[in-house]
Amino acid sequence: MTELGKRNGAASHYQRGKVFAVAPMIDWTDTRCRFLHRQLSQHALLYTEMIVADAIIHGKRDKLLEYHPQEHPVALQLGGSDPAKLAEAVRIAADYGYDEFNINVGCPSDRVQSGTFGACLMREPETVAASVSAMKAVANVPVTVKCRIGVDDQEPETVLPDFIARMVQAGADAVWIHARKAWLQGLSPKENREVPPLDYDLAYRMKQENPDLFIGINGGITDLDQAEEHLKHMDGVMLGRAAYHNTSILADVDHRIYGEAPAERDWASLRDAMMAYAEDYIANGGRLNHVTRHMVGLFQGLPGARRFRQILSSDATKPGAGTEVIAAAFGAVDFDGAAKDIAV
Repeated sequence: MTELGKRNGAASHYQRGKVFAVAPMIDWTDTRCRFLHRQLSQHALLYTEMIVADAIIHGKRDKLLEYHPQEHPVALQLGGSDPAKLAEAVRIAADYGYDEFNINVGCPSDRVQSGTFGACLMREPETVAASVSAMKAVANVPVTVKCRIGVDDQEPETVLPDFIARMVQAGADAVWIHARKAWLQGLSPKENREVPPLDYDLAYRMKQENPDLFIGINGGITDLDQAEEHLKHMDGVMLGRAAYHNTSILADVDHRIYGEAPAERDWASLRDAMMAYAEDYIANGGRLNHVTRHMVGLFQGLPGARRFRQILSSDATKPGAGTEVIAAAFGAVDFDGAAKDIAV
């Protein structure tokens, strides 16, 4: 694995060894989601939703780019295919202190394709390479790429090695490979996560052939056992929906992936942190359910988890709902028989 140098005094999170990341997910990994995830893991690399470069250049920048300082390390994923615009978006976003800039070359949705970015850029590796070079010229943190192994009738065995070679030449600091081909026509985004077969071996081979490039793997990984197995072959592992729908697994990341001493889970502190965060969010004009919608994936399999979800799903949407809803939801869960000991 490459050791990324310090840039303008800022050390990269990629210098720490193996990396565990939560994937960028449109409509899901907003700042409220990432704050929750950070309470569970201090070291996981968190990604924003994809934000289109034009939106940053012309839109409400603070609304798009502001985040809680506890979220670090946090990477901004950008959508676009114009190197100059992507560079301008990076220049603007640099003032917000992101730890990485990533370009989306993996999303197959129609709305992304209509903007000529996402997975369709697998057909334009020269455009991606030019974008990486332009972004690096103005960035003082790592510039990375998240890609597929190919699209449509492309042959991944040929396309992916050439794509990665171009990224290396352009100076990309890391490549995250979603180990499925994407079908741009005829399959929905959901089907594109399930139908094309995974090819982990091809991703492994890319790492073997590029020992000095950080290469991480994504796609179909559902738990930390699988993550640990992939990390025997790859520099990083990225979970998406599995981390969102079963959020509590993030509580084991620091121990199992980063080697920290095992710690007793302090669900009361998590409750208190989320209540304080939600109280501040509401005081600034937000609604409780904007925070709690990301919490329903907590505590899968624990006694009371269903009631926990019911309380958050029904009560948090009511007019005037406050943090007492979070307290009541946590109070419904039996944390190894200790739920009654948590004062609500």
